[in-house]
Amino acid sequence: MNIRRPSVLGTVSLLAALAVLTTSGCAAWRIKQSVELARQSQPFQASPQNAGASLLVVGDSTAVGTGASSPAASLAGLIAREHPRLKIVNRAADGAKYEDIVRQLEDAAGERFDAILVLGGGNDVIRLTPYAPLEEHIARVGTLARTQARLVVFMPSGNVGSAPFFFPPWSWLMTQRSRALHAVVRQVAADNGALYVNLFKEKQDDPFAQRPDELNAKDGLHPSDEGYRLWLAELNSQADLGRRLAALQR
Repeated sequence: MNIRRPSVLGTVSLLAALAVLTTSGCAAWRIKQSVELARQSQPFQASPQNAGASLLVVGDSTAVGTGASSPAASLAGLIAREHPRLKIVNRAADGAKYEDIVRQLEDAAGERFDAILVLGGGNDVIRLTPYAPLEEHIARVGTLARTQARLVVFMPSGNVGSAPFFFPPWSWLMTQRSRALHAVVRQVAADNGALYVNLFKEKQDDPFAQRPDELNAKDGLHPSDEGYRLWLAELNSQADLGRRLAALQR
């Protein structure tokens, strides 16, 4: 699929700006906070005795729940609160890119789940994964997931450029790459009969930019408890996840 990509000159200029940014005290403090949050995070899992359905969660730190005050306040934990009879297997890992999500699904090969939730993409945006392999990895995730569950939901990270962690002009590239990521995920979801939840909004419309202290964790990169609650609301609104999971448990 053809997606709009940043120009080479623009990318070089923005990478130079990043070099300046990462030497600043503010950036160093935020990076330290992000590392500490990741160290403290644990993926939420649930194994109720009377489980009526199963959900596999794969992805990056947002699937782990980094930034939440506890695993129960993560997205997976919030889903469990709404569905106490749902078995949740969480194979997500901090720092994972889409190529790692492929391996997470491969590790679950041979297992069947009623639903799979794919959360990721932010690390591919930030770490400048080249577009061609990124497209291949996302397509592979779509192919694997559809063989393991009847219901597959993709929810890629929102507009990374809106995160307080980044400043112009680096944030501009993050927004451009986030926009491109969503275009690929949207198409892959459609190609594989999966659902796609759109968290991407331009900065002027992005609640994470308009309410940064409320929705972002202290590192300015991951969602806070309230941020994950907002993500759950989007899951239930756009993908009707709550009703779908309830139907699977009947």
